Amino acid sequence: MRISRHVRLTPVRIVLFTGAIVISPTPTVAAQDEPHIAVSANLLYARSSEFETTSVGIGGLVAWRPVPVLGIEAALGAYPADFPGEGPFSSGQVEGLFGVTARLSFERVRPFAKARAGFLAFRESSRPIACIAIFPPPLSCTLAAGRTLPVLEIGGGTEIELTRRTFVRIDAADRILKYPGPVFSRGRSFSDGFRRHDFSVTVGAGLRF
Repeated sequence: MRISRHVRLTPVRIVLFTGAIVISPTPTVAAQDEPHIAVSANLLYARSSEFETTSVGIGGLVAWRPVPVLGIEAALGAYPADFPGEGPFSSGQVEGLFGVTARLSFERVRPFAKARAGFLAFRESSRPIACIAIFPPPLSCTLAAGRTLPVLEIGGGTEIELTRRTFVRIDAADRILKYPGPVFSRGRSFSDGFRRHDFSVTVGAGLRF
């Protein structure tokens, strides 16, 4: 049987995948007295579908777990390199995401699904860029002035307990960006803006309290 090497990651596929993990049989619900607050340092990876480029960054996460299966978390991250790598129009990006996770426990392994919303801010270009005088303007010229885009992220991952207080966590998600309008991009005009799906991965290590 031949398996395609190119599988598009969509919100539906991510939700189905993470949902299948979460409802797998014989879960062990986390103990009531487990630590309820967690902090982690993260390595971030994001692949932009609009600009066909990859960004690498660093960030942090704070999570509060009021009950064993539900978490509320906030994450901040920074992609410090010029964006995109070739012909950059932004001196970097800052990301903030806030949302919930739902999980179950299998001994030291805790798969989870997550849904988060927030923003991705494009920092103003550190150097002058050439923009042609047309309407609507090119998307890169609009973002070069510094813009903040709304983000919706749907995905999941796994948290692995190393000790009672330490863990590693791996996430994958579909990051949905809402670009502004009116703009011109990739041969098309968008009067009211448009959405793009980016693939993101987060790898982190942290402490629970």
